[in-house]
Amino acid sequence: LLLRLALGALCAASAAAFLYHDYCVLGAGPAGLQAAYFLQRAGRDYVVLERSHAPGSFFAIYPRHRKLISINKRHTGKSNSEFNLRHDWNSLLSHEPRLLFRRYSRHFFPHADAMVRYLEDFAALLGLRVRYDTAVVHVTLEKDPRAWHGHYFVLSDQNRRSYKCSCLLVATGTWVPNVVNFPGSEYVEGYETVSTNPEDFAGQTVLILGRGNSAFETAENILGVTNFIHMVSRSRVRLSWATHYVGDLRAINNGLLDTYQLKSLDGLLEGDLEDLAIVKDKKGKLHITLRFYLENSNTSAGIDGVTLPQDELDNFATRAPYDRVIRCLGWKFDFSIYNRSLRMMPGRGNKSKYPQIKPSYESRGTRGLFVLGTASHSIDFRKSAGGFIHGFRYTTRAVHRLLENRHHGVPWPSTVYPITQLTNSIIRRVNEASGLYQMFSVLADIVLLRENATEFEYLEEYPVGILAELETQTGRKAPAGLFVIIMEYGRNFSGDDKDVFYYNRAVGEAQHAWQSNFLHPVIYYYRHLPTEREVRLRPPDWPLPRPDAIHHIVEDFLTDWTAPNAHILPLRRFLENCLSTDLRNFFAESCFLFALTRQKLPPFCQQGYARMQGLAGSESLRRHAVKAGLLQDYAVTDFSGDKLPASLPESQGQLLRDHVIPLRPLHHLVHAKDE
Repeated sequence: LLLRLALGALCAASAAAFLYHDYCVLGAGPAGLQAAYFLQRAGRDYVVLERSHAPGSFFAIYPRHRKLISINKRHTGKSNSEFNLRHDWNSLLSHEPRLLFRRYSRHFFPHADAMVRYLEDFAALLGLRVRYDTAVVHVTLEKDPRAWHGHYFVLSDQNRRSYKCSCLLVATGTWVPNVVNFPGSEYVEGYETVSTNPEDFAGQTVLILGRGNSAFETAENILGVTNFIHMVSRSRVRLSWATHYVGDLRAINNGLLDTYQLKSLDGLLEGDLEDLAIVKDKKGKLHITLRFYLENSNTSAGIDGVTLPQDELDNFATRAPYDRVIRCLGWKFDFSIYNRSLRMMPGRGNKSKYPQIKPSYESRGTRGLFVLGTASHSIDFRKSAGGFIHGFRYTTRAVHRLLENRHHGVPWPSTVYPITQLTNSIIRRVNEASGLYQMFSVLADIVLLRENATEFEYLEEYPVGILAELETQTGRKAPAGLFVIIMEYGRNFSGDDKDVFYYNRAVGEAQHAWQSNFLHPVIYYYRHLPTEREVRLRPPDWPLPRPDAIHHIVEDFLTDWTAPNAHILPLRRFLENCLSTDLRNFFAESCFLFALTRQKLPPFCQQGYARMQGLAGSESLRRHAVKAGLLQDYAVTDFSGDKLPASLPESQGQLLRDHVIPLRPLHHLVHAKDE
């Protein structure tokens, strides 16, 4: 008995030692708070663990010079909130209109402190459950058949407190500085600690390692006070307006390109940083050499015993000594806290700074571990906006919908419409949807056709990388084919060396829509849901497998795809060809004529006129239609064929006008013009 009591007490103490939640969200940055919002709205059991005393701690330090490069366009000329999010790159998604970033800053490129205030208010006003000052130092697995995935995630913080959860959402971002080690790298200052006071660089010669926005941001800050600035990186400069990738160099920071090309002493160089070496002379000046020179020199004799490149090549580009060398190489994901049992592995090549994840944002090594926010950018690195707030706010919502279906049996949200509304539904979404616009080529709207193509089911912003798993991941069925609506740039319009300002760069005619260069809607039609093999073997640079039919809506200078002839008519005809049906809208008179002359009515007449639905007629509406040329101006007659007397009371005349049908031969019936 004593033994049983002791064991029971031990088990109770062990259970109490773990704070259990269904969901653990690691990090209270933008992605962590966005995930918490959706979990809270769904009534789920969750906790957010944040190492700092407040949310968004990254933005309390970075960018160092405090100007964000995410745009804050406060005015668009439209009141549609979904459309306006296309040009608001800082707001998170919520139901609260007070939590729009335009209320926190009036600047197009806001100050970073405004983002800190915004995230603090987002967490406080929505009452999100965040535990601050909780630094998770270790994450491991605990096998248990009762858990959702056969294991629990156990997280330990700096105070040895443990948390247990069934699903782990990692939203810590990438915050560990990228460091390149080479001889003399101890003389290099890091972006994270270098002075931001321009006067500290007055009259100095500076070398910057790196070529991203942090490197150019640093150069922009000191451009007017230095002797000259050199910048070296292994890759050439990538301009965001050429690559259409917002993570590449933005115009707000590119002053150094002006001074370089206009020969004002500053310059850019390409070279592998690992091949470099830095030697410091007696005056504290820093000399650039190459590693193999250093390996063959007598370093004990100081700089006098070191061979420098200019000793053999007297016009060597970096032969002038530098006062300071600054490292601006970006950040990478922190893998150190994850136990080997989680198999959190870095990506390959230029994605090595991110963990390996599936297109569903789930870890390739551990089921139930999802990566959100900037750290999930490997899915669309250098392609779309998934590494930035205006992109991952939508991918975070997509992950939440996947989890709702997997763990709680809540299917992906959808709306069922009659087939006659297909064209209108697509046109509405491509003109206002922000998720499709920002996460182009990554998120897509899905139209699932019902049997006999009389209805369709509309799903919004589904990850195209898991299209083959749609029925499993969403709880929806695709029995009769589907349309996929996605936004794309032209195939050959984006790239490091592309001239995106060439003459005749835009297409304006519908018949040439497939040659559109700028962002535009593309509709893929599949008779059957593509298989995983078809998705895997899709053509290079295609976001989707080869479809049974494809339609490009021609690009538009105003990104307003509502032109009747250029945009809507070609789309409707494409849909009609795929469905072998007529998607036009008709007046009642046309439907009446079709009922007398055809074996099968168009869907609009079947679902409207034949069911006695539609717009109720009136004399004012009839006159308007006649004036617009949409209806024949029939004389109102009685059943004998005589015209009605002019003195007929208005109420009786209106009754006859609404209900008397002129007795004419059938071949004289003239149907109304189709909408």
